[in-house]
Amino acid sequence: MIPRIHELVQQGSQFIIATHSPIIMAYPHARIYQIQERFEIVKYEETDHYQIMRAFMNNTQKMLDILME
Repeated sequence: MIPRIHELVQQGSQFIIATHSPIIMAYPHARIYQIQERFEIVKYEETDHYQIMRAFMNNTQKMLDILME
């Protein structure tokens, strides 16, 4: 999917993608909108999805223990 998106972006296409995927959100130069009480542009590293995935990858067993409680 990402290779096709990249190919189309290089041809001038733009996309609006609703996702929870930290991989798709990491696309270079992506503008990430966080929708809460209002629309805000946020950095990739500021998204909940990035922070949760990072915490999970850095301490998998602890996160699994928390999830399984």
